[in-house]
Amino acid sequence: MKNKRYFPMFVDLENKPVVVVGGGKIATRRVKTLLKFTRQIHVVAPELTPELTELGELGQIRVSRRACKRDDLAHAYMVLAATSDRKVDDDIYRICREEGIYVNIASDREKCDFHFPGVVIQEEMTIGINASGLDHQKARKVREEIEKCLRDVQ
Repeated sequence: MKNKRYFPMFVDLENKPVVVVGGGKIATRRVKTLLKFTRQIHVVAPELTPELTELGELGQIRVSRRACKRDDLAHAYMVLAATSDRKVDDDIYRICREEGIYVNIASDREKCDFHFPGVVIQEEMTIGINASGLDHQKARKVREEIEKCLRDVQ
């Protein structure tokens, strides 16, 4: 079976609400990247990493320490689910599809309208690296090489 290709679309997220469901390591990494593009991030999870807790306390993200409800997703432009709970992920995916919300389920590449890329930002340049959700290690290595090349160009 041929792998699906994803169009590398760069989106202005500045005024678009993003919901991240989950409070673990993956959610933390994604939130830290998203903060470079938007301050409208709502994290919904019963448990949070210390880093997400601190970001919430500093007012950099909105935090709801509880299970996700349908209403949490209602006005989202996009939703990223990193819960490690298949039933929760399936419910989030179903709701987002019904509501026309872009969705990414971290544990299931088949349930992703988009993939979360490796991101390199240097001055006015933003570069996204994606391996269609298949080879995260390779994408990470390519990101590191691009960062090195950009340092050498300066």
